[in-house]
Amino acid sequence: MIQKKRLAIFVLCLLLATAVGRTDVQAQDFYKGKTIRVIVATTPGGGFDAYSRAITRHMGKHLPGNPSFVVENMPGAGFLIGTNYLYNQAKPDGLTLGNWIGTLVLHQVIGRKGVEFDARRFEYVGAPIKNHDLCLMTRASGISGAEKWMASPTPVKLGATPPGSTPYDNAVVLREATGLPMQIVSGYKGTAEIRLAIDAGEVAGLCGLSWASTKVTWRKQLESGEVKVVLQNSPAPHPDLPDVSLAINLAKTDVGRRLIQVALHDVSAITYLYSFPPGTPKDRVQIFRKAFQATLKDAEFVAEAKKGNLELDPVAGEDLEKIVNSFFKVDTRTVNKLRELLK
Repeated sequence: MIQKKRLAIFVLCLLLATAVGRTDVQAQDFYKGKTIRVIVATTPGGGFDAYSRAITRHMGKHLPGNPSFVVENMPGAGFLIGTNYLYNQAKPDGLTLGNWIGTLVLHQVIGRKGVEFDARRFEYVGAPIKNHDLCLMTRASGISGAEKWMASPTPVKLGATPPGSTPYDNAVVLREATGLPMQIVSGYKGTAEIRLAIDAGEVAGLCGLSWASTKVTWRKQLESGEVKVVLQNSPAPHPDLPDVSLAINLAKTDVGRRLIQVALHDVSAITYLYSFPPGTPKDRVQIFRKAFQATLKDAEFVAEAKKGNLELDPVAGEDLEKIVNSFFKVDTRTVNKLRELLK
């Protein structure tokens, strides 16, 4: 009896190994000589673009058939144009991967106009980092910390991309939850444009920029003291910023704390996500999930990321899927308040 069970287990393992081998061979035949498009749903020059270009320089060697990559920026409407394209127009064949912003999941939940997708149907590959959002100000603004900002006699001008993007959502939620005086100047296409506006003195700063991105795109300004991080929109301080105030500690009510928890803290894990369109074959999704994680551990990629100040704190595709689904279970009171603020 025991021998029969052992034989059955052996046969099962053999069949599984054969199936996996067949899948790898099929994938190699499919991807060999192909080019993977990576649609980055925002402008060049920011954190999303930097991560995508770094990842795609190394990911091909971790995929069967060693395909090549091309990065295409598709900005507009606070990441909506590129994300809607990925959902509705991109072929679900495993050759078009999207890099879009997780705040749009929350915007689907609150019923934002222009969302033409169901986030629960995307095939998630992974994210290179859990976001650590913050607010920064120029030296010229005179705002050197949260206390000075709260005491400002006039609203501080903040640059922002359109609703649905992190800079806009962070600012609106913070204003409601903490009462920080601010005037939100939205409409910029990306954080690179906001950086130019700050350099020109049009606005005093912005919120919703990740520390990982800030270290890369604002390095000179940080080193010279022209800009300074004044607030962290995360549940705990970043090791690099131990003395910078946390937004959650400025919230005036339980409702305000809940808004920050859902709209800022929970969103942070899915901010820099990558996904395939719905209907992409499951075997190709699994191959990319493994290759994505392998790339983020690749010694050459890690060295490049370190040189470029790109932080790494990966989120697996399976975990992204669970987090996305959790947003559709948020309590009605919080959803209604966020709908009021963000629409």
